[in-house]
This record gives sequence, structure tokens and C-alpha cells, in this order.
Amino acid sequence: MSPRRFTPDLLLIAVTAVWGGTFIVVKTAMQWSGPFTFVALRFGLAALLLAAVSWRHLRGFTRDELRGGVLIGIAVFFGYSLQTVGLREISSSASAFYTALYVPMVPLLQIALFRTLPRPLAWLGVALACAGMLLLSKPDGASLAIGHGAIVTMIGALAMAFEILLIGRFANRGDLRRLALLQLATVAVLASFSALALREPAPQFSGGYLGCLVAMALISAFIQLAITWAQRTVPATRATVIYALEPVWAAIVGVFVGDRLGISGLAGGALIVAAILVTELRFSRRRV
Repeated sequence: MSPRRFTPDLLLIAVTAVWGGTFIVVKTAMQWSGPFTFVALRFGLAALLLAAVSWRHLRGFTRDELRGGVLIGIAVFFGYSLQTVGLREISSSASAFYTALYVPMVPLLQIALFRTLPRPLAWLGVALACAGMLLLSKPDGASLAIGHGAIVTMIGALAMAFEILLIGRFANRGDLRRLALLQLATVAVLASFSALALREPAPQFSGGYLGCLVAMALISAFIQLAITWAQRTVPATRATVIYALEPVWAAIVGVFVGDRLGISGLAGGALIVAAILVTELRFSRRRV
């Protein structure tokens, strides 16, 4: 079996590792900026950086590229923003639990919208990933009351599920750089309007803030390019299971800053890793 078959999967795993480590950077940046302002500047700078290094490939946008890039960007924006809004009203553990609902949402939406039935092993992987994320989030009974914050967060999870499906739908319909650029620019524009509508104060452009901004802009450009390229060959359901690794990496990073993972966290991480291994299984038919 060629190692090249696993390259997109390994790239998605690398993306989840980056995601898991960015929460500290974002949390630090919130000292000097409102959330929508930071998202607008982060994605706007990412779009400019990507345009600067790929300007020769930015001519001749097709209809599919425009439609796909904008739709994916809208889904990315709502996923980020609604999760942020929900965190104002519910605990971080409850937010992690409700956000994890995007894992089962993807195969269900795939059936409802595209009439595509995932493989049985993919369903097993989804079940294992859900169980693992539940153990990692460790929600307590009181924090799981269905209120405004929970509903907003679940809608954000639905937006994340649509993002994964839309990327899988449009990734092969245009130039990789143009698709990624449109995603970044769409998020920047929507976040800018949100920051203005909410009258967020201007950010404090300290050295620490600029460092966080540049780092996250580079990371955002890399991530949108990477997942758009990888999902050209990785099915949406398998990509979803791989994305479930994000809280595992976040928990590992948390250990280094003083958090305790605990037995449930270790078990949750093990289940998610098992889920990824299950979705990679292939059974060859015996020749007669």
C-alpha cells in the first residue's frame, strides 16, 4: 500500500494538532481585542498573505469557485462566531460537548442532502469519536440544561458540519488557492460587519497582540489550504472523525499549562484514536 494514500489523512491530523494548540493564542489575544474584531483582522490578514504568495493564480474565478468559497466561508464564520457567543452563557465543558455534535451531524446530513450512505466502519468510527469527545468534555448534569447558550452552540456545530460537507463538495471544482482565499475573505467581511454592529472597541495594538494576530493569520491560511486540499480525497465522514482529534491535542496542551487530563480524558483520547484507525480499515475481497 502506497504511503501517499495516507498523506491527506496525516495532513488533517496535523491540522487538528494546530487547532488544539491555538486556544492559548486566541485566549491571550482576547486581552486586547473583542472576538469579532480579532476574527476579522485574523482572517483578513490571512487572505492578504495568501493573495500575496499566490497572486498569479487568482485570475479567472469560476462560478463554482465563487459559490463554493463564499458558502464555505459563511459556514466557517457561523461556526466560529456562534461557538463564541454560546461560551458567554455556558461552561467550556458544555460548549465542548455541544460542539462535538457536529460529528454525528455530518453523516446524517450527508444522507439527507446528498443521498450518500457512509460505510459501516465509518459509522463505527463516528460512534467511537462521539464517545471519546463526550469523555474529554466531561459535562456535568447542571451544565447541560438546554438554554439559549446551548442552542446557539448547537447551531454553530451544525454550521461546522456544513463546512465539512461543503468543502468535500467543492474541493475538486476549482483552484485550491482561489477557493481558500474566498473562504478567508468571506469570514473577514462577515466578522467585520459583526464587530461594527456590536460596536466592539478598537483593539490595543500591543506587541503581544500583533504577535498573536500574525501567528493566527498564518495558521488560518495554512488550515484552509490544507483542509481544502486534503478533502479532495478524504471522504467527509472520515475527515470528521479525524477532526475529532482537536480536543485531544487541546487536552495535551492543557497538561503542559497545568491542567489535569484524568482517566476519563485518557479514555476519551484513546477512543478517538481508535475511531480514526477504524475508519482507515479496508477489507479486500478474496479472489476465487
